[in-house]
Amino acid sequence: MNRSPALFIVGHGSRSAAGVAEFRALTGLVHAHAPHLALGSGFIELAEPHLDDGLDALVAGGPGHVVAAPLVLLGARHLKDDGPAFLARARDRHPGVRFSYAAHLGLHPLVLELAEERIRSAGGDHGIAGNGDRSGTAVLLVGRGSTDPDANSDLAKAARLLAEGRGLDQVEPAFVSLASPSVPEGLERCRRLGASRVVVMPYFLFTGVLVERIAAQAAAWAGEHPEVDVRTGPHLGADPHVARVVVERFDQAVAGTSVTPCDRCVYRVALPGHESEVGRPLVPGPHHHAHQSHAHHNHPFPA
Repeated sequence: MNRSPALFIVGHGSRSAAGVAEFRALTGLVHAHAPHLALGSGFIELAEPHLDDGLDALVAGGPGHVVAAPLVLLGARHLKDDGPAFLARARDRHPGVRFSYAAHLGLHPLVLELAEERIRSAGGDHGIAGNGDRSGTAVLLVGRGSTDPDANSDLAKAARLLAEGRGLDQVEPAFVSLASPSVPEGLERCRRLGASRVVVMPYFLFTGVLVERIAAQAAAWAGEHPEVDVRTGPHLGADPHVARVVVERFDQAVAGTSVTPCDRCVYRVALPGHESEVGRPLVPGPHHHAHQSHAHHNHPFPA
Protein backbone atom coordinates (compact mmCIF):
# COMPACT_ATOMS: atom_id res chain seq x y z
CA MET A 1 0.00 0.00 0.00
CA ASN A 2 1.36 3.42 -1.01
CA ARG A 3 0.01 6.31 1.08
CA SER A 4 1.88 8.96 -0.93
CA PRO A 5 -0.23 11.41 -2.95
CA ALA A 6 -1.30 10.07 -6.35
CA LEU A 7 -2.14 11.97 -9.51
CA PHE A 8 -5.32 11.39 -11.50
CA ILE A 9 -5.49 13.13 -14.88
CA VAL A 10 -8.98 14.19 -15.97
CA GLY A 11 -9.58 14.20 -19.72
CA HIS A 12 -12.66 15.31 -21.61
CA GLY A 13 -12.74 12.44 -24.06
CA SER A 14 -13.28 12.42 -27.81
CA ARG A 15 -14.81 10.40 -30.62
CA SER A 16 -11.47 10.89 -32.39
CA ALA A 17 -9.14 7.93 -31.91
CA ALA A 18 -6.23 10.24 -32.69
CA GLY A 19 -7.33 12.65 -29.96
CA VAL A 20 -7.59 9.87 -27.39
CA ALA A 21 -4.16 8.62 -28.46
CA GLU A 22 -2.71 12.10 -27.88
CA PHE A 23 -4.22 12.14 -24.40
CA ARG A 24 -2.58 8.81 -23.62
CA ALA A 25 0.71 10.08 -25.03
CA LEU A 26 0.53 13.06 -22.71
CA THR A 27 -0.08 10.85 -19.67
CA GLY A 28 3.04 8.97 -20.73
CA LEU A 29 5.01 12.23 -20.79
CA VAL A 30 3.71 13.10 -17.32
CA HIS A 31 4.89 9.71 -16.07
CA ALA A 32 8.29 10.26 -17.67
CA HIS A 33 8.56 13.69 -16.03
CA ALA A 34 7.51 12.40 -12.58
CA PRO A 35 8.05 8.62 -12.52
CA HIS A 36 7.75 8.54 -8.72
CA LEU A 37 4.04 9.39 -8.87
CA ALA A 38 1.26 6.83 -8.86
CA LEU A 39 -0.72 7.87 -11.92
CA GLY A 40 -4.22 7.20 -13.22
CA SER A 41 -6.52 8.79 -15.77
CA GLY A 42 -10.04 8.78 -17.13
CA PHE A 43 -12.50 10.66 -19.32
CA ILE A 44 -15.64 12.68 -18.67
CA GLU A 45 -17.34 11.26 -21.76
CA LEU A 46 -16.87 9.70 -25.20
CA ALA A 47 -13.92 7.46 -24.27
CA GLU A 48 -12.87 4.79 -21.79
CA PRO A 49 -12.17 4.47 -18.97
CA HIS A 50 -14.81 6.72 -17.44
CA LEU A 51 -13.54 8.98 -14.66
CA ASP A 52 -15.13 6.88 -11.90
CA ASP A 53 -13.69 3.63 -13.20
CA GLY A 54 -10.22 5.05 -13.73
CA LEU A 55 -10.20 6.57 -10.26
CA ASP A 56 -11.35 3.36 -8.58
CA ALA A 57 -8.47 1.54 -10.24
CA LEU A 58 -6.00 4.13 -8.91
CA VAL A 59 -7.47 4.07 -5.40
CA ALA A 60 -7.11 0.29 -5.32
CA GLY A 61 -3.35 0.89 -5.04
CA GLY A 62 -3.88 2.45 -1.62
CA PRO A 63 -2.99 6.16 -1.91
CA GLY A 64 -4.04 8.29 1.05
CA HIS A 65 -4.40 11.40 -1.08
CA VAL A 66 -5.45 11.75 -4.72
CA VAL A 67 -5.07 14.97 -6.70
CA ALA A 68 -7.34 15.26 -9.74
CA ALA A 69 -5.70 17.43 -12.41
CA PRO A 70 -8.04 18.63 -15.19
CA LEU A 71 -6.50 18.83 -18.65
CA VAL A 72 -8.33 22.05 -19.40
CA LEU A 73 -6.91 25.13 -21.07
CA LEU A 74 -9.81 27.53 -20.48
CA GLY A 75 -12.01 26.94 -17.46
CA ALA A 76 -15.70 26.48 -18.32
CA ARG A 77 -18.43 23.95 -17.46
CA HIS A 78 -16.30 20.81 -17.54
CA LEU A 79 -13.86 22.37 -15.10
CA LYS A 80 -16.40 24.03 -12.82
CA ASP A 81 -19.20 21.44 -12.80
CA ASP A 82 -18.08 18.03 -14.05
CA GLY A 83 -14.83 18.00 -12.09
CA PRO A 84 -16.31 18.84 -8.67
CA ALA A 85 -19.21 16.42 -9.27
CA PHE A 86 -16.72 13.67 -10.07
CA LEU A 87 -14.83 14.35 -6.84
CA ALA A 88 -18.04 14.41 -4.80
CA ARG A 89 -18.84 10.91 -6.08
CA ALA A 90 -15.28 9.81 -5.29
CA ARG A 91 -15.53 11.03 -1.70
CA ASP A 92 -18.76 9.09 -1.23
CA ARG A 93 -17.20 5.88 -2.55
CA HIS A 94 -13.83 6.26 -0.81
CA PRO A 95 -14.34 8.06 2.53
CA GLY A 96 -10.87 7.08 3.74
CA VAL A 97 -9.07 8.91 0.93
CA ARG A 98 -8.39 12.63 0.73
CA PHE A 99 -9.22 14.18 -2.65
CA SER A 100 -7.96 17.52 -3.99
CA TYR A 101 -8.72 19.35 -7.21
CA ALA A 102 -5.75 20.91 -8.96
CA ALA A 103 -5.99 24.10 -10.98
CA HIS A 104 -6.50 23.80 -14.72
CA LEU A 105 -3.61 24.49 -17.09
CA GLY A 106 -4.75 28.05 -17.67
CA LEU A 107 -2.50 30.77 -19.04
CA HIS A 108 0.70 29.20 -17.81
CA PRO A 109 3.87 30.61 -19.44
CA LEU A 110 4.87 27.13 -20.62
CA VAL A 111 1.53 26.70 -22.41
CA LEU A 112 1.96 30.08 -24.08
CA GLU A 113 5.53 29.21 -25.01
CA LEU A 114 4.29 26.04 -26.69
CA ALA A 115 1.57 27.98 -28.52
CA GLU A 116 4.21 30.38 -29.82
CA GLU A 117 6.29 27.44 -31.08
CA ARG A 118 3.28 26.04 -32.92
CA ILE A 119 2.48 29.42 -34.44
CA ARG A 120 6.04 29.97 -35.65
CA SER A 121 6.22 26.45 -37.09
CA ALA A 122 3.29 27.35 -39.35
CA GLY A 123 4.80 30.67 -40.44
CA GLY A 124 6.69 29.10 -43.29
CA ASP A 125 9.79 30.48 -44.93
CA HIS A 126 8.74 34.06 -44.22
CA GLY A 127 8.49 33.48 -40.48
CA ILE A 128 6.73 35.94 -38.22
CA ALA A 129 8.61 39.11 -37.54
CA GLY A 130 7.88 41.38 -34.62
CA ASN A 131 8.67 44.73 -36.17
CA GLY A 132 5.35 46.41 -35.38
CA ASP A 133 4.32 46.30 -39.04
CA ARG A 134 0.76 44.94 -39.06
CA SER A 135 0.68 44.64 -42.85
CA GLY A 136 2.45 41.29 -42.68
CA THR A 137 1.45 38.18 -40.78
CA ALA A 138 -1.40 38.03 -38.30
CA VAL A 139 -2.29 35.18 -35.98
CA LEU A 140 -5.83 33.96 -35.39
CA LEU A 141 -5.96 32.11 -32.07
CA VAL A 142 -9.04 29.86 -32.16
CA GLY A 143 -10.60 28.38 -29.04
CA ARG A 144 -13.49 26.03 -28.50
CA GLY A 145 -15.95 28.73 -27.48
CA SER A 146 -18.24 28.58 -24.48
CA THR A 147 -21.33 30.07 -22.91
CA ASP A 148 -19.05 30.88 -19.97
CA PRO A 149 -17.62 34.39 -20.44
CA ASP A 150 -14.76 33.55 -18.07
CA ALA A 151 -13.41 30.95 -20.48
CA ASN A 152 -13.95 33.18 -23.52
CA SER A 153 -12.21 36.12 -21.88
CA ASP A 154 -9.24 33.91 -21.03
CA LEU A 155 -8.78 33.18 -24.74
CA ALA A 156 -8.69 36.92 -25.40
CA LYS A 157 -6.11 37.23 -22.63
CA ALA A 158 -4.06 34.40 -24.15
CA ALA A 159 -4.08 36.26 -27.47
CA ARG A 160 -2.90 39.42 -25.77
CA LEU A 161 -0.15 37.63 -23.85
CA LEU A 162 1.09 36.03 -27.07
CA ALA A 163 1.17 39.43 -28.74
CA GLU A 164 2.98 41.16 -25.88
CA GLY A 165 6.72 40.64 -25.81
CA ARG A 166 6.85 37.69 -28.21
CA GLY A 167 7.22 39.50 -31.50
CA LEU A 168 3.92 38.30 -32.92
CA ASP A 169 2.33 41.78 -32.99
CA GLN A 170 -1.19 41.02 -34.24
CA VAL A 171 -2.92 38.11 -32.49
CA GLU A 172 -6.71 37.99 -32.74
CA PRO A 173 -9.03 35.65 -30.79
CA ALA A 174 -11.81 33.65 -32.43
CA PHE A 175 -14.04 30.68 -31.61
CA VAL A 176 -15.16 27.62 -33.50
CA SER A 177 -18.49 27.35 -31.66
CA LEU A 178 -20.85 29.01 -29.16
CA ALA A 179 -19.16 32.42 -29.16
CA SER A 180 -18.07 35.16 -31.50
CA PRO A 181 -16.11 36.12 -33.47
CA SER A 182 -16.25 32.95 -35.54
CA VAL A 183 -13.31 31.68 -37.57
CA PRO A 184 -14.49 33.44 -40.77
CA GLU A 185 -15.21 36.62 -38.83
CA GLY A 186 -11.77 36.52 -37.23
CA LEU A 187 -10.08 35.99 -40.59
CA GLU A 188 -12.03 38.88 -42.06
CA ARG A 189 -10.93 41.13 -39.22
CA CYS A 190 -7.29 40.22 -39.88
CA ARG A 191 -7.75 40.98 -43.58
CA ARG A 192 -9.34 44.35 -42.88
CA LEU A 193 -6.51 45.22 -40.53
CA GLY A 194 -4.11 44.71 -43.44
CA ALA A 195 -2.76 41.21 -42.97
CA SER A 196 -1.56 39.51 -46.15
CA ARG A 197 -0.88 36.26 -44.32
CA VAL A 198 -2.79 34.70 -41.40
CA VAL A 199 -1.62 31.80 -39.28
CA VAL A 200 -4.61 30.04 -37.75
CA MET A 201 -3.67 28.42 -34.44
CA PRO A 202 -6.18 25.94 -32.93
CA TYR A 203 -5.85 26.56 -29.19
CA PHE A 204 -6.64 22.94 -28.34
CA LEU A 205 -4.69 20.29 -26.49
CA PHE A 206 -5.80 17.40 -28.65
CA THR A 207 -7.15 16.88 -32.14
CA GLY A 208 -10.76 16.04 -32.85
CA VAL A 209 -13.88 17.19 -34.66
CA LEU A 210 -13.49 20.84 -33.70
CA VAL A 211 -9.84 21.05 -34.73
CA GLU A 212 -10.79 19.58 -38.10
CA ARG A 213 -13.67 22.06 -38.35
CA ILE A 214 -11.30 24.98 -37.78
CA ALA A 215 -9.10 23.85 -40.67
CA ALA A 216 -12.14 23.38 -42.93
CA GLN A 217 -13.57 26.81 -42.11
CA ALA A 218 -10.20 28.48 -42.63
CA ALA A 219 -9.77 26.73 -45.99
CA ALA A 220 -13.26 27.75 -47.11
CA TRP A 221 -12.62 31.39 -46.23
CA ALA A 222 -9.22 31.31 -47.93
CA GLY A 223 -10.84 29.99 -51.11
CA GLU A 224 -12.94 33.15 -51.23
CA HIS A 225 -9.98 35.45 -50.46
CA PRO A 226 -7.01 34.29 -52.55
CA GLU A 227 -5.21 37.55 -51.79
CA VAL A 228 -4.60 36.34 -48.22
CA ASP A 229 -2.21 33.48 -47.49
CA VAL A 230 -4.00 31.43 -44.80
CA ARG A 231 -2.00 28.74 -43.01
CA THR A 232 -3.57 26.53 -40.37
CA GLY A 233 -0.97 25.50 -37.84
CA PRO A 234 -0.90 22.54 -35.47
CA HIS A 235 -2.76 22.40 -32.16
CA LEU A 236 -0.76 22.10 -28.94
CA GLY A 237 -0.72 18.29 -28.74
CA ALA A 238 1.11 16.00 -26.32
CA ASP A 239 4.26 17.89 -25.38
CA PRO A 240 6.69 18.00 -22.45
CA HIS A 241 5.69 21.63 -21.81
CA VAL A 242 2.18 20.51 -20.92
CA ALA A 243 3.42 17.57 -18.88
CA ARG A 244 5.53 19.92 -16.76
CA VAL A 245 2.51 22.14 -16.09
CA VAL A 246 0.42 19.13 -15.01
CA VAL A 247 3.06 18.09 -12.48
CA GLU A 248 3.38 21.67 -11.26
CA ARG A 249 -0.39 21.87 -10.71
CA PHE A 250 -0.18 18.57 -8.80
CA ASP A 251 2.60 19.92 -6.58
CA GLN A 252 0.62 23.09 -5.88
CA ALA A 253 -2.46 21.08 -4.90
CA VAL A 254 -0.44 18.87 -2.55
CA ALA A 255 1.16 21.92 -0.95
CA GLY A 256 -2.19 23.71 -0.66
CA THR A 257 -0.90 26.75 -2.50
CA SER A 258 -3.04 29.07 -4.54
CA VAL A 259 -2.82 29.72 -8.26
CA THR A 260 -5.38 32.51 -8.37
CA PRO A 261 -4.23 35.99 -9.44
CA CYS A 262 -2.10 37.54 -6.75
CA ASP A 263 -3.89 40.12 -4.60
CA ARG A 264 -0.84 41.25 -2.63
CA CYS A 265 2.03 41.14 -5.10
CA VAL A 266 2.73 42.34 -8.61
CA TYR A 267 2.89 39.08 -10.60
CA ARG A 268 2.59 35.42 -9.71
CA VAL A 269 3.85 34.03 -13.02
CA ALA A 270 6.61 35.17 -15.34
CA LEU A 271 4.91 37.44 -17.89
CA PRO A 272 6.94 38.71 -20.85
CA GLY A 273 8.97 41.73 -19.84
CA HIS A 274 8.16 41.36 -16.14
CA GLU A 275 9.98 38.16 -15.23
CA SER A 276 12.00 39.90 -12.53
CA GLU A 277 8.86 41.14 -10.78
CA VAL A 278 7.39 37.74 -9.89
CA GLY A 279 6.30 37.94 -6.25
CA ARG A 280 7.48 41.54 -5.75
CA PRO A 281 5.33 43.10 -3.00
CA LEU A 282 2.93 45.84 -3.94
CA VAL A 283 3.82 49.25 -2.52
CA PRO A 284 2.62 51.16 -0.62
CA GLY A 285 1.26 48.89 2.09
CA PRO A 286 2.70 46.16 4.33
CA HIS A 287 3.62 42.82 2.83
CA HIS A 288 5.36 40.60 5.34
CA HIS A 289 5.43 37.26 3.50
CA ALA A 290 8.12 36.26 1.02
CA HIS A 291 6.84 35.01 -2.32
CA GLN A 292 8.30 32.30 -4.50
CA SER A 293 7.71 31.82 -8.22
CA HIS A 294 6.66 28.20 -7.61
CA ALA A 295 4.65 28.54 -4.41
CA HIS A 296 2.20 31.08 -3.06
CA HIS A 297 0.02 31.28 0.03
CA ASN A 298 -3.09 33.34 0.60
CA HIS A 299 -2.42 36.25 2.95
CA PRO A 300 -5.16 37.81 5.07
CA PHE A 301 -5.50 41.55 4.91
CA PRO A 302 -4.35 43.31 8.08
CA ALA A 303 -7.08 44.08 10.59
